[in-house]
Amino acid sequence: MISIATIVEGDGEVAALPIVLRRLANEWAPETLVNPLPPIRVRRDRFIQKEEEFRRQLLLAAAKSGDDGWILILLDADDDCPARLGQDLYQRALQHAPHRRVSVVLANREFEAWFIAAALSLDGARGFSMTTHRVIEAEVPRDAKGWMRERMAGGIYRPLLDQPAFAARFDLKQAFDNSRSFRKLCKEWKHHVSQRV
Repeated sequence: MISIATIVEGDGEVAALPIVLRRLANEWAPETLVNPLPPIRVRRDRFIQKEEEFRRQLLLAAAKSGDDGWILILLDADDDCPARLGQDLYQRALQHAPHRRVSVVLANREFEAWFIAAALSLDGARGFSMTTHRVIEAEVPRDAKGWMRERMAGGIYRPLLDQPAFAARFDLKQAFDNSRSFRKLCKEWKHHVSQRV
């Protein structure tokens, strides 16, 4: 069994990311037992900018994942360059947990960009509608949550409830095809889970 310790920044991701990881397991490694542990929630700026906080959370994730586990840091890129910030965080993580397998994925710009990438597969779910809206490049909207909200019945998007529901439903192939940051997650998954089978 591969235990996956994750570090995330939002309450919605705490509930949604384990669902996505289980779906990837079913899709690419059904013969492998994976255990997505309850995510560690951090405040993004504090986690990135305060080295002691960064170290503390990394060591907690390392303890939770165990010797054969995997640490996955998933944050929103916001206005940062995902490649640059991701590499910086990865190098810092290796300094604090050199004895663990670590990945850093930055959703560009927000976690909801993955839903935008697969928006057609979500049409009709939880009041989400694509009937009067065109598909756009998934990682362009600065306010991906706002983009989702505009397409929800009543203009209400609740990350804590909607993220897990959409995580269970969005089309993984559409997201892969239309989101570079989702492809990065899949690449890391295949490297740390599928190739270990």
